[in-house]
Amino acid sequence: MKRIITATVNNSSGVLNRVTGMLARRNYNIESITVGHTENPAISRMTFVVVVDNQRSIEQVIKQLNKQIDVLKVSDITDESIMSRELVLIKVFSCPQQRAEIAAVINPFRATIIDVGKESVTVQVTGDQQKVEALIDLLHPYGIKELARTGITAVKRGHKVTNAEERVVLIN
Repeated sequence: MKRIITATVNNSSGVLNRVTGMLARRNYNIESITVGHTENPAISRMTFVVVVDNQRSIEQVIKQLNKQIDVLKVSDITDESIMSRELVLIKVFSCPQQRAEIAAVINPFRATIIDVGKESVTVQVTGDQQKVEALIDLLHPYGIKELARTGITAVKRGHKVTNAEERVVLIN
């Protein structure tokens, strides 16, 4: 089963290597990983999609990550209300006559053509995995020359304000 794990870590040399090494030593498969600094340049956020056998395994992953020196916080956000996105660049074989057709195919996905070559176009799409996979499936008949994916990045949704909370804010 796939789980989405986030970790905030100190932004220092070797942290990514130590974290991924720990997961590899314990035979956990990392399906995707994204890392970047947060609003604080001294802290980075890692988002892993990890394949585990059962709930006990994910608990072990979280415990092991929390033991790492530079790890500040670890969360399994799989079952939370989250927003997740992935960026994909798809280079598709295309003659000049096909470009309008490809543009029409990608338009409903809010994808864009970001580069045009003699024999190809490069499409950029951002979205959840289902959206990305659907567009890749539609572009396969044209011939995919190259594909680059960032992996999933995810955050929890903000706390929703109820009508009662709105009234309290308005009264105060």
